[in-house]
Amino acid sequence: CSDDEHTQADVLRRWSDLMFLKHNFWNILIMSLMSPILYLIAFGYGLRTGTAEMGLSYVAFVIPGIVALSSLNTSFSATSTRLNVQRLYYRSFDEMLMCPISLPAMVLGKSVLGMVRGLLACGLLYILGLFLAPELTVTPLFVVSVVINCATFSFLGVGAALLAKSHQSMATFNSLIILPMTFLCGTFFSVSSLPEVFQAILYCLPLTHASECIRAAALPDFYDFPWISLVILIAFMVAFYVLDWWLIKTRRI
Repeated sequence: CSDDEHTQADVLRRWSDLMFLKHNFWNILIMSLMSPILYLIAFGYGLRTGTAEMGLSYVAFVIPGIVALSSLNTSFSATSTRLNVQRLYYRSFDEMLMCPISLPAMVLGKSVLGMVRGLLACGLLYILGLFLAPELTVTPLFVVSVVINCATFSFLGVGAALLAKSHQSMATFNSLIILPMTFLCGTFFSVSSLPEVFQAILYCLPLTHASECIRAAALPDFYDFPWISLVILIAFMVAFYVLDWWLIKTRRI
C-alpha cells in the first residue's frame, strides 16, 4: 500500500467514533436524555405526590411496583438480548427455522427462559419484601398477575428482537419503550396522582396494568383488585404472542 493509503486509513480509524456519532446522532441523543428526564419526573414529581396512601407505608406501596418492574426488566432482557445476538451476531436463528418445530413451540421455547428468570427474580425480591413490609401478603391473584406479567414481557422481548435490524435499534427500543415504562407506569408512585391526560397515556402501556394488579393482589386490605386491568394485561400477552407467531411465520427477520 502507498503512503497516501496508509494516511487515509489512519484518518478513518482516528475519526471512526465521530463518524459513528454522526450516523447515530438522534439515537444517541435520545438514549442520553431519556434517563435524566425520567429520573426527574419519577423521583422529583412522582415521589412528592404519590407516597403513602390510606395509611400505607411507602415501602409497602413501592415493593409490588418494583416486583412488576423486575418482571419487566428480567423477562424482556432475557429473551430479547439472547435472540438478538442469535439473529445478528451468531446467525444461528435461521438454522432453527429449518428445524421441524411448530411455530407455537418455537415462540414458547424462546419465551420460557425470560418467564423463568422473571419469576425467579420476582420471587426472591418479594420474599425480601415480606420482611420489610408486614402489610404485604401472598395471594393466588398475586401469583397469577406475576406469571402473566412475565409472559407478557417475554413475548414482547421476542417480538422486539425479531423486529430489530441492528443492536443499535434494539437499544433505541429500550430507550423509547422500556425505559419510560420503568419509571412512569405506577412502579414508584400512583398513576392516579398524575393529570388525566398523562393517566390516559400511561394506561395504554402494559406495565401500568401489571403494577396495579400486582399491588392490589399483594395488598388486598388496601386496594380492590382491578379485574379490568387483568383482562387488558392478558390481551397484551395474547397480542404479543400473535405478533411473535406472525413474524416467524412470515420470516420477517
